[in-house]
This record gives sequence, structure tokens and C-alpha cells, in this order.
Amino acid sequence: MKIVFMGTPDFAAASLRRLYEDGREIAAVFTQPDKPKYRGMKLTMSPVKELALERGTPVYQPQTVRDGEAESILRAIAPDVIVVVAYGRILPQPILDIPPMGCINIHGSILPRLRGSAPVQWAVLNGDREAGVTSMYMAAEMDAGDMIFITKTPIGEDETAGELYARLAGLGAELLLETLDAIGQGVAPRIPQDHSQATYAPPLKKDMSPIDWTRSCREISCHVRGLNPWPVATAELFDTVLKVYAVKTEQSKTDAAPGTVLSAGEGGIQVACADGVVTILEVQAPGKRRMAAADYLRGRRLCL
Repeated sequence: MKIVFMGTPDFAAASLRRLYEDGREIAAVFTQPDKPKYRGMKLTMSPVKELALERGTPVYQPQTVRDGEAESILRAIAPDVIVVVAYGRILPQPILDIPPMGCINIHGSILPRLRGSAPVQWAVLNGDREAGVTSMYMAAEMDAGDMIFITKTPIGEDETAGELYARLAGLGAELLLETLDAIGQGVAPRIPQDHSQATYAPPLKKDMSPIDWTRSCREISCHVRGLNPWPVATAELFDTVLKVYAVKTEQSKTDAAPGTVLSAGEGGIQVACADGVVTILEVQAPGKRRMAAADYLRGRRLCL
């Protein structure tokens, strides 16, 4: 089975690495163009490109997949199947029609819920108890194709979006092998999605960061965990906007208004919310490193 792989971030690299480890035939890799990153704005390769080059696989980085160039390249390669994992491009129908075994996508949610670019983060932000990965045949509409297999996993009470993302990347890689085997054997199912149940997971934005202390303990915990590692929750405390990486919660009665700092010391920074107390455990001040809230307080000689 000749495979063309399309993907960009670490989530996709996990699937590509598993294909290599399993000895699959990777004819070519498509990934996003190199992008400037970090303070020096140096052009940086995607994790998928780095891995493909290490393995000696031809890499293509078209600016668009809609001008006919990518289609021509793919027709010349003549893959049996195209595998797409977090590529960052919606494939037009002429490309979807090229491989005789179809275009297969590994998506980081339990479809039809959380279609879109940030399903893992929104699963945490929404307070879902369960997450998963779905393999599906691709359609022209985003994440709307017939499903093949689904793998589900509980979301830990303290699990961040970054931690869940890494776990689902591994689960997705194994699901991809199972899916390709089923396709090769001609036994892969086609399960239509119930489009009436579809929800969406739009890209995260920095303006989502501020914590709303009028929300419940659980909602604030989900907010902090869902925005970790990016764009990270924030709170304005002690006349400084702090990034908040970790909290613990306690549902208890307090007469203090939401957002009131109740205490600040070795145990962290306790803040009143709608139905209890949130203790901030880990923060980062502007221009400083990430640290325990207690260490930040010692540096400022603060105690309430």
C-alpha cells in the first residue's frame, strides 16, 4: 500500500513515526511551509518535515492545495491512500478523488463532536469527561466524512490540554495502523455521521486567557487546563497580569466577592470564585520564568 502522508505538528508526527516503525511504504510527505518562530523569527521546519527528512522521504510544502500544483504532484505519485493528520489544509474534491483507497483522516475528537482545528483543547475547556480519536474517510466538508473507527479515553481531573494532546497523538497513531489494515483487507466500515449532533472547536485566541472568577470552581479549572500550554490562562493579581498554569479547587462557602484574594503564602494564592475557592499553584510573571506561586510570592515579599 503506497501512502502519501499529510500533516504538520507533533500530533501528526506521532502517526508518521508509527508508520515508519511499522514498515509502511511512505511515498511522500506534504506539510505546511516553514514558518518564522521564536525571538529571532528564524524559519523553522514542522515536526513532520523534520521526521520525513530524517527518513529520506520526499517532502512537499505547497502554499496552497487549490491551484492544481499539489494535484499534479499527487497524480504523478499515484498513492493508494492519502493519510491526513492535522495538516492544516482542507483538501479539494479533485485531490480527494485521486487515491483508489480513499483519503483517510485521524481527528482528535469523538466525532461528530468537536469538528475543527482545536478539538483536544475544547474537550478540556468544555469540561468533557471523555475524549478520543476518530478515523474517517475525508469529505469536502470539514471533518464530516464517514467514520471508520473511534478510540475513547477518560480525561483526567487534573489533565491539561497539552497532556491530553500527547496521549491522543499516541492513540491516534495506533488507530491509524488499525484503520489502514482494515482498508487493505477490504473490511473497513463506513459509518455516516449524525450531522445534527455536530459541534465545533474553533482555534484558540489570546483574548480567551483572562480567568472569569464569577464562574464555578470546575469551570475555572477546565479553563486553566484547557489553555495550557497555549495561550495560557491569566489573572490580574497584585497589579500584575500573571499567566496561570495550574490550580486546585475547593467547593466551599465564602462571603467574599468572586476575584477576591483570600490568602497568599506557601500553599499558593487563594481566590474566591462563584462556588468556592481556587488556589493558584503555578504562575509566570511578565519577563520571568514559570514557577510555583509560593516562589513568586517570596520574591515579592507578599503575604495576606
